[in-house]
Amino acid sequence: NVCRLLSRRAHGFYARDAGVAHRKNLGLLRKIMCQESTKFKNVWTTHSASPIAYERGRIYMDNYQCCITSIAQQPRLIYQKSKCAKSEKIEDALLLECPLGEMLPSSSDYKASLIVLTVQNWLLRLSADSGEVLEKVYLAGSCCKFFRYLSWDTPQEVMIVKSAQNKLPAAARQAGIQQTVLFYLAVFQVLPLSFIGMLEINKKIFGNSVTDVAVSNGILIVMYSMGLVRLYNFKAILEQFMEQPFDLGQEFNWNGQVGVVGKYPFGLPCNIKITDTPPLLFEASSLENAFQIGGYPWHYIITPNKKKHKGVFHICSLKDNALAKNGIQDMKCCSLEPDWIYFHPDMSGRIIHVGPNLIKVLKLKEVKNRADQMEIAEDFTIVANRENCVNNSVTVTASGRVVKKRFTLLDDDPEQETFKIVDYEDELDLLSTVAVTQIGADGRAHLDFHCNEHGILLKSIPLKESWDVTYSHEVYFDKDLVLHIEQKPNRRFSCYVYQMVCDTAKDDD
Repeated sequence: NVCRLLSRRAHGFYARDAGVAHRKNLGLLRKIMCQESTKFKNVWTTHSASPIAYERGRIYMDNYQCCITSIAQQPRLIYQKSKCAKSEKIEDALLLECPLGEMLPSSSDYKASLIVLTVQNWLLRLSADSGEVLEKVYLAGSCCKFFRYLSWDTPQEVMIVKSAQNKLPAAARQAGIQQTVLFYLAVFQVLPLSFIGMLEINKKIFGNSVTDVAVSNGILIVMYSMGLVRLYNFKAILEQFMEQPFDLGQEFNWNGQVGVVGKYPFGLPCNIKITDTPPLLFEASSLENAFQIGGYPWHYIITPNKKKHKGVFHICSLKDNALAKNGIQDMKCCSLEPDWIYFHPDMSGRIIHVGPNLIKVLKLKEVKNRADQMEIAEDFTIVANRENCVNNSVTVTASGRVVKKRFTLLDDDPEQETFKIVDYEDELDLLSTVAVTQIGADGRAHLDFHCNEHGILLKSIPLKESWDVTYSHEVYFDKDLVLHIEQKPNRRFSCYVYQMVCDTAKDDD
């Protein structure tokens, strides 16, 4: 296969489409990885008193001051910066990668970089290879805005920097002073980094019961305390209420203030003033504000806004709010941890519903002879291995005495194999699952790879370290790498790295 691929490339088969060769290479990697002789070996383990983060082949430790590459045969240090002061602590970070086919102003823009947000409201762009500061933007001006969160509106194109919720000091509240501005949102175009605008989320416009806001794919999502979710056209808001555009580094005179955009101490002007309630695109009421949009044609998933309906999901058409046929999904599982549901990230329009011992992949399809109505059908299911677990309420002892149990086991009882993580590897088109069984203090986990199209089990990788279900865990599967990050009590973090190894029969002997 490799020789054939190289031969076709030499003859210019992929001269006009490099992506074809890349997809062929990934197809070969998937076949090699799923072979029986291929193993995943624990090549590196580390422990830390601070959080550990992973981004595209890089492991970050010590609040992003230390960067380790996981791509090498053995993880190795890329850079180690000197310990920073508490005022320079990083609150959030996003990995920034070069867009394809665009001319950029600086040669450093073509390499991966890290956008970080510090506790003192500085937005920094760091080189992913050296940690060097490439750009600095000061966010907060005269208003005291504590920016804490970074997110993508459009991935790798438009970035949102969100403040913490504004709260007045107790003395101000007792004096009867009203706080009307709840959040600030700063909007940036990335590579090159440019300022689009800053806006307020104000009670006078959106209502008194707003609890949180988010921006995704050009939609402003506003959440309310009673479970209500409202959607607005974010791009239209930027265009309609923009008072004056500003560029980073531009001198300005704004509301009596003179300064430079993005420089200390002035920061960024709040140049988008929403003076009237924007046109509402859509609203829905859902338990705990849980709301998702996806599928084709567009559908949304909610849980009816009553506690008794927790674990029940309704799948409805976005066009007319009609419930899809078989659109009420309820696993009826009795467990401490609730089941969860989401649209498949492979853009197929399918839905993944995960319970303690069952993973259902659902699809939308037209009802027969009813082109205007959709139904939810099962595409495939993945079932936990519980063959040896018998949960009888009545047992008979060796002497013949009948014993009745006073309780039944939960569906996510730790002594039974239970699904904890489900993820999708887009480059290899594999669905990965982590299943855990805990007996006593010792828990064992394994990572399984399933065919994303049919759900067939292709490979199972046992994780060597013990897995305690009461701890927080993250597992990343990135091509030929598996990385497990564990958070133990008292802020103790561990990282385990597994690399793909192709063993031969001789090596096994």
